[in-house]
Amino acid sequence: MRSSTPSGNRISRRLPEQADHVHAGRAKKAMALAADEKPDQVKVSAVIITFNEESLIERTLNQLWWCDEIIIIDSYSTDKTVEICEEFGCSVFSRAFNGFGEQKIYGVSKAKNDWVLCIDADEVLTESLIDEIRNELKHDTGVVAYSISRNLVFMNRIFRHGKETSSMVIRLFNKQKGSWDGSIVHEKVEVNGTVKILKHKILHYSYHDYSQFLSKINLYSTLGAQKLFERGAKKSRMLTVLAIPFNFFRYYFIDRNFLNGYQGFSWAILNTCYHFVKYLKLDELRKKSRNK
Repeated sequence: MRSSTPSGNRISRRLPEQADHVHAGRAKKAMALAADEKPDQVKVSAVIITFNEESLIERTLNQLWWCDEIIIIDSYSTDKTVEICEEFGCSVFSRAFNGFGEQKIYGVSKAKNDWVLCIDADEVLTESLIDEIRNELKHDTGVVAYSISRNLVFMNRIFRHGKETSSMVIRLFNKQKGSWDGSIVHEKVEVNGTVKILKHKILHYSYHDYSQFLSKINLYSTLGAQKLFERGAKKSRMLTVLAIPFNFFRYYFIDRNFLNGYQGFSWAILNTCYHFVKYLKLDELRKKSRNK
C-alpha cells in the first residue's frame, strides 16, 4: 500500500492553464479562508476512488480546497493519476479493484472525520455548491446526509435539458449514520436519518471521448451482468432484442435528450448499447453456469 501523509490544508500547488469553473485565484482564496477558519467548524474528508484519471482528476481536486483531507483509493493506475494526487497533498492508498461499493467503503474507512464527501473522479463541485455546503455544515440541524443534483457534461457539452441535468445522488454524509451499500456497480449511500436536498449542482464530466465511453460500457456491462446473475435474474433473447427500441425511445425522447443536440443523440444510442451488451453477457454467464 502506498500512502503519502498530507500536511496543512489541501491547496493545489499547480493550477491547470485552462480549467472550466476554476478561477485563477483559487489558491489565494483557500489560504485566506483557511486563515479565518473557526476551530469549531465541521471538518470534511473527501474520498475519491481512481484508476487512470490523469485527464480529469486535477479539475476535481481543485474544487476540494476547502476539505480537511483528501483520501484517494487508487486501483494501481498506470498513468500520472497518483503523481497528480500527491502534488495536491492527498493521502493515496493503492488497492486492487473489487467493485465500486467495496472500494468506496474502504475509502470512507480511511477518513478521519465523520463528515465525508465521497465523489467520483469525474465529478466537479461548482462554487455555488461549495458555498452552500459550507454554510449548511455551520448549523446542527439533525441532517445526516445531503442529496445533490448532478448535471451531465458529455463530450464537453453541458446538458441543459432532461433527466441528465438533475439526477439526485447522496455524496455528502455522516459516516456514523451510514455508508455505501457495497454493490459491485451502481452503488448507493444508505443512511439512517434525515437527508436534505441541496439547491446547487455537481458537474459530471462523464466522458471526454468515445473510446473511453466504449471502455466504460465494457466494464459496467460486465459488472452489471454479474450483479444480475448473482440475483438470479433472467431475460429472454426476444425481450433483449425488443428492449433496444424501447431503451432508445426512453433515453432520447422520454429523458428529453433530443434537446441536447448531437451529444444527446450519442448519449441515447450508447446507453441503449450498454443495456443490450449487459444482457448478452448475462446470457453468457447463465450458459456457462449450465455447462458446469
